[in-house]
Amino acid sequence: MKDKKKLTTASGKPYFENEDSMTVGARGPILLQDYHLHEKLAHFNRERIPERVVHAKGTGAFGTFKVTNDIAKYTKAKLFSKVGNSCKVLVRFSTVGGEKGSADTERDPRGYAVKFYTEEGNWDLVGNNTPVFFIKDPKKFPDFVHTQKRDPKTNLKSPTMMWDYWSLNPESLHQVVILFSDRGTPDGYRKMNGYGSHTFSMINIENERVWVKFHFKTQQGNKTLTDAEAEILKGKDPDYAQRDFVEAIAKGDFPKWKLKIQVMTEDQAKTFKWNPFDVTKVWSHSEYPLIDAGIMELNEIPSNYFADVEQAAFAPAHTIDGIGLSHDKMLQGRILAYPDAHRHRLGANYEQIPVNRPINEVHTHQRDGYMSVEGNGGDNPNYFPNSFDNIEADKNYKEPAMKLDSNIADTYDRNENDDDYYTQPGDLFRKVMTDKERKNTVSNIVGAMSGIMGAKRDKIIHRQLSHFYKADKELALSITQGLNFNFKK
Repeated sequence: MKDKKKLTTASGKPYFENEDSMTVGARGPILLQDYHLHEKLAHFNRERIPERVVHAKGTGAFGTFKVTNDIAKYTKAKLFSKVGNSCKVLVRFSTVGGEKGSADTERDPRGYAVKFYTEEGNWDLVGNNTPVFFIKDPKKFPDFVHTQKRDPKTNLKSPTMMWDYWSLNPESLHQVVILFSDRGTPDGYRKMNGYGSHTFSMINIENERVWVKFHFKTQQGNKTLTDAEAEILKGKDPDYAQRDFVEAIAKGDFPKWKLKIQVMTEDQAKTFKWNPFDVTKVWSHSEYPLIDAGIMELNEIPSNYFADVEQAAFAPAHTIDGIGLSHDKMLQGRILAYPDAHRHRLGANYEQIPVNRPINEVHTHQRDGYMSVEGNGGDNPNYFPNSFDNIEADKNYKEPAMKLDSNIADTYDRNENDDDYYTQPGDLFRKVMTDKERKNTVSNIVGAMSGIMGAKRDKIIHRQLSHFYKADKELALSITQGLNFNFKK
């Protein structure tokens, strides 16, 4: 039998009185000198770190990513240099708009964040379970998220706020149609696809750049819930998706996804009908077919949720050599916002937290700040260049210049088709959805829009119906009928 471990304070002092406070006599008041009482209460008061503004509720697991197909002609990333290469991954799934206590089956996009621990640093692919997003400019993001949260007056979720905003921002239509289809309520996390959503870049050994989109295709079957099924689960098991995910891994039923990429050359991007960096649009699979890259398996639930999931910090700014960014406006906004959010939640040294720490050695000249726990650089200089620490900037990792279309700075898009917010959502409804899926989508939209209240109700409904009408007449007329609304085209 192993020796029993001694109970200690955080400073290491063994102690006994862990359940009884020191008092003056059997019935007297507690003494200030009971330091262990203060330590327990003070730490308890600080156990909660700020909740994520979005993606607050989620679950995660470790696993492995393995390269199954040769894509080295597109990227010089060492991970993809040879078929059979592999690395450890951490994946976090989440709902987007709700708080930590919200239900897993809410109609909401799902976050899909992957951290690849590669020999050249961490690569974070941070996306959703949809290939598009509601907006294409990061200046709109705070306003959009406010409409998905709580009304500042009633502190209730407000369909009026949501539909008012969407009706005033027709670029949201593509994502709205996806959200109110059955894809808006996936059957847990194991049975949904994931997308990088944005356009990224790959750079090969010849320093040639291509534009890419990333797709994770579930091998468990892409399954969804109807609105009625999701509503029942919200009451019966609000943690349904997390429970399904954790229990599957616990019994050895390890979920898998295939990673695929779409590739567009710089020349193709110039003639693409839409702005290829617009996150409200997709690339046609027939024009830009999916290319197999690898397979990911999740097989380990972290032993401590807070340490490895709540403290996990994903940021699209974290790329590796051979994989880069693009002109995508929303992506450019996220590469600033995400690390800033992590510094707020976890501190300036959030990348020293074990779950966020790269597996390769880190050599920087960043020092100090809250929770610097990795030696703080020891006695090495905190400036660069210097004559002492033998750290050099390796020119082999210099990225090639990115070509720009203009040297004029303004706030307007130049692509004449950028304001086409209707073709792709219309095609999705007409050509991709089945009759049953179309029926469910109409029913879900009618149910959601029925919650619009107030003096502006009719104006908001009419404005949104006008967008639906431009995408697909039958969609708009079916919703109009369901709402019993007098819609004038």
